[in-house]
Amino acid sequence: MTKARVAAIATHFPEEVISNEDLAAVFPEWTAEKILAKTGIAERRISAEGETASDLAAAAAEKLFDAHDIDRASIDFLLLCTQSPDFILPTTACVLQERLGLRQDIGALDFNLGCSGFVYGLSLAKGLIEAGNARRVLLLTADTYTKLIHPKDKSVRTIFGDGAAATLIEADDRDASGANAIGPFIFGTNGKGAKDLIVKTGGARTERSEASAAEYSDESGNTRTDDHLFMDGGAVMAFTLRAVPDAVRRLLEKAGLTMDDIDHVVFHQANTFILETLRKKCQIPAEKFVVHMSHYGNTVSSTIPIALTSLPRRADGRRRVMVVGFGVGLSWAGTIIDF
Repeated sequence: MTKARVAAIATHFPEEVISNEDLAAVFPEWTAEKILAKTGIAERRISAEGETASDLAAAAAEKLFDAHDIDRASIDFLLLCTQSPDFILPTTACVLQERLGLRQDIGALDFNLGCSGFVYGLSLAKGLIEAGNARRVLLLTADTYTKLIHPKDKSVRTIFGDGAAATLIEADDRDASGANAIGPFIFGTNGKGAKDLIVKTGGARTERSEASAAEYSDESGNTRTDDHLFMDGGAVMAFTLRAVPDAVRRLLEKAGLTMDDIDHVVFHQANTFILETLRKKCQIPAEKFVVHMSHYGNTVSSTIPIALTSLPRRADGRRRVMVVGFGVGLSWAGTIIDF
């Protein structure tokens, strides 16, 4: 039986770097050391004016092709996970098909998910491959959240960075044991929390206007407008502490595994405070838990594949990794990857 496997991952980041020292100059009440202590982030990459998610995704894909000697003519389907598409229409994945020089007899689609999007993308790719509709799927994740952030909103400006990842998922006919398998999957959705991480305007529901562009400040001194990203940090934290431990439990139960069977655990890299709180609550050994965001920040849909590129292999060349994404939606998802 044909199985889907993760074959290769490549990443790409914008050139501009914003350090904690740079942010401390804007927010003098926070030192660079305090920002690092609160977030675990020392610097983040910022997309340039006119640089879009498709630019980052295309660069990551080219790195994937070059570094792993992948024939772009072998790609059968292109998936792009982004919440910052180039256009309302057409689909940015269609633009990337032409830009990357991929065949025209392939499928290409965008899906709008944030922090859980990489796991959703793995599920879509696995379904395409194991249903016999593709043999090689190019999964791109790319976001430019920093373009949505008000420069005086320290609640989110200290956290988010821009970046992209390209992941090749391919059919594997050789290993019937499932040693290179992806899955099982668990999913969760709570749209009641949509308001807790949102850009209120710019879509069909609420157009941007002079009124929506009016600045206001909250009790913590964060300045933003309704046209900018808003995050209720307390509400998102509460959701995370409810959803993720249950997701870990459900995933292990569905897989018939225990934490002893897992080599590495990679959660969405939100910030180190959330990650360490979750690690303790889920009783995950520190040596298995991956934190890999200090030079990138929270890159939304790309945090998990970025972290996966940092993992060592076991002596037998394998590694079994639990991945769990959670955030905007509110949405969460998890799976187990052997690769």
